[in-house]
Amino acid sequence: MNTKDSDQVPVASISIENWISLGVLSVIWGSAFVLVETALQGVTPLWLAAWRITIAAAITNFFWLFHSRKLFLGDVRSWGLLIVFSLFSGALPFQLLAWGQQHVNSAYAGVAMSSVGLIILPLAHILLPDQKITATRLAGFLLGFTGVVILFGTDSIFLGNHSEHQASGRLACFSAAFCYATSSILLRMLPPIDRIGVAAASLSIGAIVVVICALKFEGLPSGMDPPTLTAVTTLAIIPTAIGNILRIRVIRSAGPVFLSLVSYLVPLWAVIFGIIVMGETPESNLYPALLLILSGIGITQSRSIRALFVQNNEN
Repeated sequence: MNTKDSDQVPVASISIENWISLGVLSVIWGSAFVLVETALQGVTPLWLAAWRITIAAAITNFFWLFHSRKLFLGDVRSWGLLIVFSLFSGALPFQLLAWGQQHVNSAYAGVAMSSVGLIILPLAHILLPDQKITATRLAGFLLGFTGVVILFGTDSIFLGNHSEHQASGRLACFSAAFCYATSSILLRMLPPIDRIGVAAASLSIGAIVVVICALKFEGLPSGMDPPTLTAVTTLAIIPTAIGNILRIRVIRSAGPVFLSLVSYLVPLWAVIFGIIVMGETPESNLYPALLLILSGIGITQSRSIRALFVQNNEN
């Protein structure tokens, strides 16, 4: 399996600019959940996802047009993987998060996303021969999984209208996290690619799917008031389009292991934005669950992170 990207560059020392980029990325991704919650006050969930991914696809294709206009030369299997990757990296999780955030607050959705690093472990063990679970990774996974159980909460499982909707919303958020984790594995399975090209192509494919789903299940879109339009446009431009481009830049200059540190920061910003902007009161189980999940991710990634900083010091 060839996992080398066509635009791969040698790993350089981690600069101040890299750290600033990582911080900016964590802030804009952490803000996405508040923007979704704000937009849902004036637009239906599927059309929110449709507008978000369609606008982001247009912007990303614009950058791709002036970047390289290259993707990859692959067979039918490669294009099939790209289509599946498009579904799991944008089309499905955008719809699931928009629907789920009708029933859970933005802080909860942001913390649920921190479980992506844990979900990747068993998927990678099954699908990637070089990513087997070790005893350390298993210990971290079990610790983080305990946090996920606490975060989901047993109270939402019981019957009753409120609990039923809350449980469905929580399940939708975790399903979105599963989609993001799956897309990370699929990205490793793609042949050599141009990163901006695959971002543009995947968002475009995802946009087609989401628009069809929105038309089928919610009919034609209705008009949006100015606050809703502002939230939708901001969500599409900053966390979705610019976030993808900044992600590419960080990976190319500092490497994917360095980028993985953003998993520690996004849920924290999601909680902060939820409290400050939306006036949310986090549930009592949110903080211990977040601590356990991030501790579990830290244990599972400790070897890679330690190697990253050792390499940086040597440089």
